[in-house]
Amino acid sequence: MLRTVTFILLFLLPWIIQAQTTIKVLDAQSQEPVPFASLRGNNQQNYVADGDGSISLSLDKPTEMQLSHVAFESRRVLVPVSGLLTVSLQRAENSLTEVVVSSFDSERPLLEQAAGIARVSESDLYRFNETSLVHAFNTKPGIRVEERAPASYRISIRGSSLRAPFGVRNVKVYWNGMPFTAADGTTPLNMLDLSNIQNTEIIKGPAGSIYGAGNGGVISFSSDQEVTENKISTDLSFGDFGMVRYRIGVDQQMEEGGIKVAYVKQKADGYRDHTAMDREVLQLTGHFKPSDKQRLTTQLLYSDLYYELPGALTAAQVEENPRQARPGSAAQNASIDQQSMYGILSHDYQFNPNFSNKTSIYINTVDFENPFNLDYKKETQFSYGGRSSFTYDATWGPVPVRLIGGGEYQFSKTAAQNFGNRGGQADTVRFSDELLTTTAFLFQQIEAELSDRFLMTLGLSENFSRFDIARNIDAINGMPSTARRTFDPVIVPRIALSAKLNPTAALHASISSGFSPPTIDEVRTNEGTINLNLEAEKGINYEIGYRSSFNQGRVNVDASAFYFKLDETITTFTNEQGVVLFRNAGATDQKGIEVLVDYALIRNQLAFVQELKLTHTFAGHYFTFADFVQGENDYSGNDLTGVAPHTLVNQVDLRTRPGFYLNFTHQFVDDIPLNDANTVYQEAYHLMNARTGWRGSASARLDVEVFAGVENLSNASYSLGNDLNPFGGRYFQPAATRNFYGGIKVGLKY
Repeated sequence: MLRTVTFILLFLLPWIIQAQTTIKVLDAQSQEPVPFASLRGNNQQNYVADGDGSISLSLDKPTEMQLSHVAFESRRVLVPVSGLLTVSLQRAENSLTEVVVSSFDSERPLLEQAAGIARVSESDLYRFNETSLVHAFNTKPGIRVEERAPASYRISIRGSSLRAPFGVRNVKVYWNGMPFTAADGTTPLNMLDLSNIQNTEIIKGPAGSIYGAGNGGVISFSSDQEVTENKISTDLSFGDFGMVRYRIGVDQQMEEGGIKVAYVKQKADGYRDHTAMDREVLQLTGHFKPSDKQRLTTQLLYSDLYYELPGALTAAQVEENPRQARPGSAAQNASIDQQSMYGILSHDYQFNPNFSNKTSIYINTVDFENPFNLDYKKETQFSYGGRSSFTYDATWGPVPVRLIGGGEYQFSKTAAQNFGNRGGQADTVRFSDELLTTTAFLFQQIEAELSDRFLMTLGLSENFSRFDIARNIDAINGMPSTARRTFDPVIVPRIALSAKLNPTAALHASISSGFSPPTIDEVRTNEGTINLNLEAEKGINYEIGYRSSFNQGRVNVDASAFYFKLDETITTFTNEQGVVLFRNAGATDQKGIEVLVDYALIRNQLAFVQELKLTHTFAGHYFTFADFVQGENDYSGNDLTGVAPHTLVNQVDLRTRPGFYLNFTHQFVDDIPLNDANTVYQEAYHLMNARTGWRGSASARLDVEVFAGVENLSNASYSLGNDLNPFGGRYFQPAATRNFYGGIKVGLKY
């Protein structure tokens, strides 16, 4: 009998041990239990936590499994054969109280930030075709990105593209904390692939207290720099109009850091004639910790980009054939051929718990070639710069304060030549210049927590800028010449106040000043003139806003109203040869409201449909010329050129327990005036996009996503990127009709 009992116990012992595995799931912030979390193993078997956040299961060997919950970030865990395992989950950013931004060099919840700030997350980018950032950015109120041809971007923040006939101007762009906008005001945004961007924060309007001169706003891109696991990943996508994109990346951990390498290739024939593009991007990232107080980060980005420029069409040409290129564009090989190298070295040092510094330097080289219908431009640029910021936390009496101070310096040297264009080849040189541009500013900021409810921010920056033009060859005037423009030092202040109504709601108000000197491309134009009389824009922005979350983050509201008064507004016009020129237009009045509301109709970890979320955004931009007289034409009181008075975006996001998802977006854009006289408009249009797919784990080490989507679902006819005040009525750059795409992503941990 004893032998029998012993045999039974020995036989059952492994099963008894297996039954002792227990997982306790906790909220990383509150340390409260997380009920109904889901645990999935290699065999796809699911385990669900009870109301106390506990999961019991039986295993015969340690197993890597995925723990997930609709309100928290998913996490891989190694589950032991026996014992108690406590796992903390980080909350997903489902409410404004959980979204942390660092837009003013100070990490604080968005709820406490006293400014108009939009955030574009990686999940926002992945709601659309991943070949362009256009649609994701255009879901945010007050933001409009145009793509006049594949990879030819133009960005407007609250109407700031008025002076940007092409490219990105009057908006300062940062990448991983360093200026991506060169000293001369140009921003090669098109050299970035979406894989180089994981998070984006956009400050709408002047932000001079930290980022120096600029009225349009600031876009701060950041890429994923940390290496948390060894991984190989690859993407492949394809679509209509000859679109193909593939990516391969490797993440490798090291003893005190890690290295990431990624290569992306993207090609497309384009919707219109003469709109092919070809881009290669290589990114190398390294992060290291020499000591507990230090952190070193390196970034190297290389981009080789070529794309064709179809040119704008008249209304009659659009009616005849919207896919045609402007006559002469193909024959003259109108295109951009650009190679750029951008390197960053950053050093973070924590002197003590209250005092820290971050210092970064960068170098950038650009080879640029631009044959166009009217001329042929070649440029070689070398630039460098740096930024250093000190942060000190202290207490003045009963008031906690944070002091931030530092400076930024940029220098660029460009060899620029303009030739005639004969059949797409550079002909006789027209003029050859050496361009030197220097910009610098110092900044100071004080954040004072006046009480548990009130946070006051005072900021100031002192700005300096200068450019020199040495014209070594001048075939028009026959004599070399020099020109210099030095802008007087400008002090740009900002004051802001945030007041919490309760832990999940706050009001904010701010007054900020802006200063935006003309770029060297606006002073030195393609037909050879140098306009030293072009004045800097100066403006002041008044803004109030309200942010709140309700029902445990299921409902979120972000609303603001602003009034921006801009003097010496820079606008464009075109001469009889079709060359874009610039002039100051007196003053503009820009009044607006912007609202974002999102709410979860369903949020249930145990249901088949885990989440069903709706998002609505609205922007009302009532912008007019306050004082604008040109010769016999008085445009005062007219609507601001290139700005839609109303835009509305509706989004539906569906996520299921098996891993299937659906994203649907509807966008309405109101009539857009295309000339200062308000006699020509881009008609209002509705645009719809959708994406569906499945993402999940094929095994503990293999993550897979398969997706497909459609752009312009309703086959709307519209122009995504109009030419403003053109000569000859060439206003329109027709966008693609309905088109489809699909792809697959694979990630393998090793």
